[in-house]
Amino acid sequence: MKAIGYSQTGPAAVLRDIDLPEPLPGSRDLIVRVKAVSVNPADTKLRRFAAPTEGQSRVLGFDAAGVVESVGAEVTLFQPGDEVFYAGDITRPGTNAQYHAVDERIVGAKPKTLSFAEAAALPLTTITAWEILFERLKVSRDATTAPHTLLVIGGAGGVGSILIQLARRLTNLTVIATASRPETVQWVGKMGAHAVINHRLPLSEELRRIGITEVDFIASLTASDRHYEALKTLIKPQGHIVLIDDPDTFDIVPFKRKSVTLSWEFMFTRAAFQTPDMNEQHRLLTAVSTMVDRGEIRTTMTQKAGPITAANLIRVHEQIEAGSSIGKTVLSGFPD
Repeated sequence: MKAIGYSQTGPAAVLRDIDLPEPLPGSRDLIVRVKAVSVNPADTKLRRFAAPTEGQSRVLGFDAAGVVESVGAEVTLFQPGDEVFYAGDITRPGTNAQYHAVDERIVGAKPKTLSFAEAAALPLTTITAWEILFERLKVSRDATTAPHTLLVIGGAGGVGSILIQLARRLTNLTVIATASRPETVQWVGKMGAHAVINHRLPLSEELRRIGITEVDFIASLTASDRHYEALKTLIKPQGHIVLIDDPDTFDIVPFKRKSVTLSWEFMFTRAAFQTPDMNEQHRLLTAVSTMVDRGEIRTTMTQKAGPITAANLIRVHEQIEAGSSIGKTVLSGFPD
């Protein structure tokens, strides 16, 4: 089968078109014929730092949408012919391949109203955003609860784009998102943010500009080390901060005086450690798929980058590393 992999770490140019044997399913696995994939910052980080086994190529890719080709002996949730979407498992080969093996417990039914490309933009960021809101921050879905404020740092990226939508649709949070360029400001407003502030200016001053001095929750999606002082200042006493990025250092001691809770969100934890609640990712993807089909959540796809080839992936990796992405970039199909 066709695939894209790398045999040594380095810049995006290390990605190559390769041929591999088709995977065989484990007992709980689906074999999915991949129709579309999207690219995440996690792909670029692994390409730079995660060396493949010597003499082998590593296939990257997490987000995928496709059709179930075959199933393992103990599969109960899907059958051949089902259209699915999912975000994969960091401990297994990735989705940049014509056929991909994935545990059914982290797979959802593809939204019927979306194309494969539109669906492929959603899984990883949706799981991350859902787990931030409801499993890390433990935000209530009861609309009668007291109002709280959520600051989303990096609102125009993939996670921010879906986090804003979920918070607006499923909670009564006041959502403030950061963005700096006219096009990203417009995008986060389109996603539903109540207010937008500029993360290239002092965040404290930007919040005061809209009449807010402190917030209950912060989702720090990017540049957490650069915004460290602002995080300490802006979080309310007994507030909660969630991080998803990889700051070189992050000293939690100064947050003690405010009794602040700090959490990490890493959507690969369940699959990587085979946790007893792995099936929660299947459930949440299925719930969001239904919301999409009801018109309550929209795809965050902003760019189609052509078929799934090394040349196109190199271009998208470079774009992500340049920090110029809005929403998600998707690749569809393999060349003949």
